[in-house]
Amino acid sequence: MWVCHLVCFSLLTPLAFSQAHEAYANLPGVRLWYKDTGGRGIPIVLLHANTGSSDNWDRQMSVFASAGYRVIALDRRGWGKSESLAGAEGGTAADDLHALMQSLGIDRFHLLGTAGGGFVAFDYALSFPMQLRSLVIANSIGGMQDADYLELGRRLRPPQFDAMPPELRELGPAYRAAEPEGVRRWMELEKKSRQSGAAAQPYRNRMTFAMLDTIKLPVLLITGDADMYAPPPVLKLFTAHIKGAQSMVVAEAGHSAYWERPDVFNKAVLDFWRKHPR
Repeated sequence: MWVCHLVCFSLLTPLAFSQAHEAYANLPGVRLWYKDTGGRGIPIVLLHANTGSSDNWDRQMSVFASAGYRVIALDRRGWGKSESLAGAEGGTAADDLHALMQSLGIDRFHLLGTAGGGFVAFDYALSFPMQLRSLVIANSIGGMQDADYLELGRRLRPPQFDAMPPELRELGPAYRAAEPEGVRRWMELEKKSRQSGAAAQPYRNRMTFAMLDTIKLPVLLITGDADMYAPPPVLKLFTAHIKGAQSMVVAEAGHSAYWERPDVFNKAVLDFWRKHPR
């Protein structure tokens, strides 16, 4: 397991990046909002947390695009600007993603999901493994339904936990102390991310740790040392069930490592993708 203390300023400053194309994709049951940097690079897809939207990936899109990748970030149904169609069934987020990739003519891509987006990323990897080059799961409890794991979650997150403001649950104390403007911006995005009254989408799979044993993709698992949802011991549970998975703990980061330590996060993800281009 790695513990990162690096600061790579070059990963915070885009070298050659033009504004991403933004549009709606008309898909079954939904007009899905997405951003796409375009280009001929290997595609990567970013899945946001339940406290965010595609807007939260600004610290990644330009960096990954400047590294030569085609970067796509979408608003999952019920978040951001995506619009569920009246009378349409909810579908699954994995099916929405699959339909978007088909509409864009993309057959294989790298997939990165953080927090709640990690649930969808696991569901997609279990449902459409041949579409993926690799899988990165960051700061996510994964949606596993094993009874002992659900009990662990109740110990880690009692009712008082959910009563805390989201920025206390999801941003680590080091970041809150050092980056008040970043905290303010994160809170601003969080407040407008989830659509009022939006129904939760079901999953294609009932996810368990036994299901993770079937994943054969290159996998990178990331958490923060101050993540109260998925602390390092929880990361070890996932690493033990995915053969060959790499794992990493980001120092001085909570549940939003991509936001709190983009220097470390971006370098680790890019290094991983470069090792697994196919």
